Amino acid sequence: MHEALLYEKEENKFVKCGLCSHRCKIAENKTGICGVRINRGGVLYAESYGKISAEAIDPIEKKPLYHFLPGTNVYSLGSIGCNFRCSHCQNWEISQNKSADFLQFLSPEMGVLKAKEYNCKSIAWTYNEPTIWHEYTMDMGKTAREENLGTVYVTNGYMTEEAVSDLSRMLNAFRVDIKAFSDEFYKKVCKAKLSPVLDATIKAKECRMHIEIVNLLIPGLNDSPKELKELIRWIYENIGEDTPVHFTRFHPDYKMSDIGPTPIKTLEKTYMLAKEEGLRYPYLGNIASHPFNNTWCHKCGSLLIERSGFSQKNVNLKGNICRICGAKIPVITTTEGII
Repeated sequence: MHEALLYEKEENKFVKCGLCSHRCKIAENKTGICGVRINRGGVLYAESYGKISAEAIDPIEKKPLYHFLPGTNVYSLGSIGCNFRCSHCQNWEISQNKSADFLQFLSPEMGVLKAKEYNCKSIAWTYNEPTIWHEYTMDMGKTAREENLGTVYVTNGYMTEEAVSDLSRMLNAFRVDIKAFSDEFYKKVCKAKLSPVLDATIKAKECRMHIEIVNLLIPGLNDSPKELKELIRWIYENIGEDTPVHFTRFHPDYKMSDIGPTPIKTLEKTYMLAKEEGLRYPYLGNIASHPFNNTWCHKCGSLLIERSGFSQKNVNLKGNICRICGAKIPVITTTEGII
């Protein structure tokens, strides 16, 4: 097993994990909330290091990331475990699985080689929560950067500021879910808190990571205009007007099969609210084809990138410049300069 990073040894062979914001105090032979960081004899080990549950070549737009290497493929990897208990998790079979025995092993070096072999421009750690895979992603990420590959976290953002600082040595894109803008939702649905997610996102911004935010609108739970306006204002004031924000459609899953899909009108109203409050790049997600899924120039309003599903077509974007008015668009189109 691989010894963990970011933990402290305490009396009576207890350890305190400093990786995620639960900051679990773990007794001998027990795991943290994540289920994959285990105390053996007063030493914390990362039990899922290098163990893979899911592997795919995806369009980067599937993450979703619209302003980071658009039109390219990303090598996606997942493992098991999570530090959340979301009632609507679409990947619950692996996120709530605690047994790593059946998984295949993939070394960090081999992961980078496979990404290059598949002609991917980046590597994403996704499907389950990458925070709890910290040692593995750090090792692979450092090698990926040396090979001119971008690096991506698809994360719930529930990590300590120490963990974000550590990641800043290798991580380019921080694609974070802000699942709601209320502690009540986080406590009830995720068994967590809101403020650590906000703090980690601000820290990622300070570390100059590219940030895109996803907010899944669940009817009756986190879709009130008041709450959405508060979230939008927080993003505008703390992360910036150029932050891409994906307001995505809920579909029934896992323990929330009794709630219907998000009405399209709710999503469209949220998009317009985001624009009114000053966000330049809101998007709608989990809708196959919609004008609000395209990228439009914030200055002249020209269509820059047209999207249908996970495919995209450049229309009036040359590099990161609008062909029509010459405005600089906050889109990262190459790994040059970010590595």
